[in-house]
Amino acid sequence: QLPADLTKMHLTENPHPQVTHVPSSQSGCSIASDSGSSSLSDIYQATESEMGDVDLTGLPEAPVDSEDEEEEEDEDIDRTSDPLLGRDVVRECLEKEPADKTDDDIEQLLEFMHQLPAFANMTMSVRRELCSVMIFEVVEQAGAIILEDGQELDSWYVILNGTVEISYPDGKSESLCMGNSFGITPSLDKQYMNGVVRTKVDDCQFVCIAQQDYWRILNHVEKNTHKVEEEGEIVMVKEHRELDRSGTRKGHIVIKATPERLIMHLIEEHSIVDPTYIEDFLLTYRTFLTSPLEVGNKLLEWFTVDSLRDKVTRVVLLWVNNHFNDFEGDPAMTRFLEEFEKNLEDTKMKGHLRLLNIACAAKAKWRQITLQKPSRDSPLFFSLLGGSDKGFGIFVETVEMGSKAAEAGLKRGDQV
Repeated sequence: QLPADLTKMHLTENPHPQVTHVPSSQSGCSIASDSGSSSLSDIYQATESEMGDVDLTGLPEAPVDSEDEEEEEDEDIDRTSDPLLGRDVVRECLEKEPADKTDDDIEQLLEFMHQLPAFANMTMSVRRELCSVMIFEVVEQAGAIILEDGQELDSWYVILNGTVEISYPDGKSESLCMGNSFGITPSLDKQYMNGVVRTKVDDCQFVCIAQQDYWRILNHVEKNTHKVEEEGEIVMVKEHRELDRSGTRKGHIVIKATPERLIMHLIEEHSIVDPTYIEDFLLTYRTFLTSPLEVGNKLLEWFTVDSLRDKVTRVVLLWVNNHFNDFEGDPAMTRFLEEFEKNLEDTKMKGHLRLLNIACAAKAKWRQITLQKPSRDSPLFFSLLGGSDKGFGIFVETVEMGSKAAEAGLKRGDQV
């Protein structure tokens, strides 16, 4: 099965069965916090009112959706799930001459092309450039020869629909389907086809990019990148990007780096074209780090440097606000949070401390913990604070490390 959004954009009635998609459930990577994701401004807005103000108990319930609205939503869903609609939009963009393509056309093509294997390892700017110069071609009949053996090549081809077969002189053959590519390599040297390329089914569709354009675009990106070296090894690659044609919003964006360098970039100055680096890192670090403590320990180390303290605090606040389950389900990360809280207290950063407490309280989830005591006189291994005489709720003040209470999941700061 193709991804849902790719099926919508497909240019023919029948998605090719050879194209597969790995569902996100197999990735083993938590993509977003179970407790919801929001921006840092949400935390700041929460300081405008006391925590008690957000208690919604006792409010009357009101109907959210009317039948008319539900019907409208169903119609919207029907419209957006119609594969013909997406297919027509993309085909319309493809059939335009390169000079006639608008920015919107290129964005439509970019959305479709980035899902194809041929474009998978290319940067965003390279894909955008290729979309601006690609030409659409259709071969109606099965068995039609596209390239002869020994024919001089002048284009790079990507299959959008159908299947082609390459028959090599030694008798071997290879089938290519949607998303695969064939043709020239990014060089200006004369190149010749090895084998015969012919269509296997009717209505094969391709995009073609001329050799000169293909070489220029892929060669240009090499010049457009900045490589950071340490001790003779490349540790980071940045790409220059322009967000608009006026040239006012331009800068470098990180496209590759070692895990250590990616962590370090959290506290470096971020380009105007890469303003969400911290959020992107916190969303994806699970794919290249074995433990979040690799980040946590570095943040605690950098917190001791006065000039980095505000940057470190911003990272932690975004982390807690957007991915609180990283802390709630991990005792080691809970200890990191407690140590960070103590550091905020010691440095008298009361405003940031309050933001941290508000974020933790807002994102924490209800849970039930059962503790069994061997006897009535056995210790609890935790202490409580608060009550009616103190004027606030009952909270867990301390939990003995390694105790049964800690193993059961009881944590300092839990409200009973």
